[in-house]
Amino acid sequence: MTESRVRFPWGLTIVSALALALLISLGVWQVQRLHWKTGLIAEAEAAAAHPPVALAALRAERGVPEFRKVALVCPGLATAPFVELQSIHDGQAGVRLISACRPAGSGETLLLDRGFVADIISARPPAAASEAPVRIVAEVRQTPAAGPMAAAPNGSHFYARDNNAMAKVLGVAGSVAPETFFAVTSSNPEWQALTPSAPPAAFSNNHLGYALTWFGLALALAGFYIALLRRKLSLKQPRSASEASGKEKS
Repeated sequence: MTESRVRFPWGLTIVSALALALLISLGVWQVQRLHWKTGLIAEAEAAAAHPPVALAALRAERGVPEFRKVALVCPGLATAPFVELQSIHDGQAGVRLISACRPAGSGETLLLDRGFVADIISARPPAAASEAPVRIVAEVRQTPAAGPMAAAPNGSHFYARDNNAMAKVLGVAGSVAPETFFAVTSSNPEWQALTPSAPPAAFSNNHLGYALTWFGLALALAGFYIALLRRKLSLKQPRSASEASGKEKS
């Protein structure tokens, strides 16, 4: 008996190969992202552990100074004007007080996040003209761009960080540093309602799970293709009527 030849499924093979290459490349990309994110987290932890440096030394360093601590002397900070930024701290709603700081001996103006005040506190630090120096340690962070759904500021009350707009309300002449400086020591230690703090590093590192997902899909696709190919190649076309009748007579 002669079996009919089954044609090799080239179309299915090409489509499967392209899909497999795409899935594997996505998995490899996620592995690369995993290494990058792991290194970024390590850099942030190392930077946060360094002792505070002077602003001039910070500016002399190469690269982005994020998570570094800097020692500042801000004239009049304890009674400086401030804007309020709506925020949440440890699950509690409130505002963060942000003032301009022109460090002694520096030609630039910074926006200093002095800390968090809960909504249940209606009092605020005094605001009055002063040149009394305030020594403070701050942590440097990149200022995130305001989201498209952020509400517009209401006078001196903000709902998203906007350094230029905040500086304008505070009466700062000229530009301000693009980073935000988060105080980690208090500008008003006598006023316990003010909680100086830098937000926790928001690093999501799910790239290993994503990589395993893409590699798993690639493996499943390869298994499906092999099973389908074996089934297709094992199929035989039905015999002709003359072959069938000849076999029955014999």
